[in-house]
Amino acid sequence: MNLFNPIRLLIGLICLTPVLVTAQNAATIHSKAILVDGHNDVIYSSIWNGKDISRPVPEGQTDFPRWKKGGLDVQFFSVFTDPEPRSKLGLFTDANDQIDSLDALIQRNPQSIVLARSYKDIMKGIREKKIVALIGVEGGHMIENDMNKLIALQKRGMRYLTLTWNNSTPWATSAMDETLHADTLKHKGLTDFGKTIVRKLNELGVLVDLSHTGEQTFYDAIATSTRPVILSHSSVYNICPVFRNVKDDQIKAVAKNGGVICINFFSGFISKKYAAKSEQLLQYDKQFTDSVYALTHDSVETKKQWAHYYKEQTEPLRPTLSDVVDHIDYIVKLVGDDYVGIGSDFDGITSVPIGLEDVSCYPAITAELLRRGYSEKSIDKILGGNVLRVIKANF
Repeated sequence: MNLFNPIRLLIGLICLTPVLVTAQNAATIHSKAILVDGHNDVIYSSIWNGKDISRPVPEGQTDFPRWKKGGLDVQFFSVFTDPEPRSKLGLFTDANDQIDSLDALIQRNPQSIVLARSYKDIMKGIREKKIVALIGVEGGHMIENDMNKLIALQKRGMRYLTLTWNNSTPWATSAMDETLHADTLKHKGLTDFGKTIVRKLNELGVLVDLSHTGEQTFYDAIATSTRPVILSHSSVYNICPVFRNVKDDQIKAVAKNGGVICINFFSGFISKKYAAKSEQLLQYDKQFTDSVYALTHDSVETKKQWAHYYKEQTEPLRPTLSDVVDHIDYIVKLVGDDYVGIGSDFDGITSVPIGLEDVSCYPAITAELLRRGYSEKSIDKILGGNVLRVIKANF
């Protein structure tokens, strides 16, 4: 048989061409698009602890070199603190300390990153080819039930407020509490003060972020807000039924409001199988750690062994980037391509999908969307256009 038969060679080239063109098109489309990530916890995980992310940070998922490789343009930096403050001065002080740490990073790297306070600032920073930093405060507990502290955070650059984290506040109930602790709640949803906060956010030009909120809080906020809302890092309940994800009626409500849902990359919010295994293991957590501690009397070693065991058990169930795009695809098919974006939750999550290991991997999403037949126009919306539209409608 003639191995160099020209017909066979031509057929081979024809088969290879779509793959090559698709890869080339994906890179071109990705580089031209404005990429906005709705949520990254690198302040809490690295910057607040003195790490310099302008250089490679191997133990994390985020740094400037990998952001450049991933084609990021605009990043919402999450200001987050646990319900128990790190500072003796309280939660509001913790929030300001984190903003101070971000400000210091920006001041050290003015050629690479800029803080934006307006839509005009965002577009200017993009034109200057800098990382555009936006501040999102993840949890209404940081305003300490004080409207003046909310206003103070806005003046410092807060551009979204996540009404709750997993913990509820006296004025808003969280998804975790509405789902797991409903019988202990004194109220459900937004109180009158909570609705006043939503109206104040609208007035100040701060996005109302409904990730982490309970369903009643979600619907109360949607009904109260006169501007489009954002879910900065949530995924689809019908694919992965966990309390942090949003149901079909919620997705439809966001679309009606003109808002946007930014898909979270955490394995436990993407894969039903991973979530189920994780829940099963966590029920075994105390028994495991108590038995290890009884042998070692070393709390550090106990945590280390639990982390190793947990990872060993869940690693085979990690989802892939294709599974992440399934969540994007679900929303597009349900309500259209105007209401979905990216909200990775990098450096705030313990497990990421295969193919989305860090911030350098965003181009894989573009390639997968293109492989599924998405147009360049739709991809532009999903990567950042939809979030920019919501930003423009708010501030």
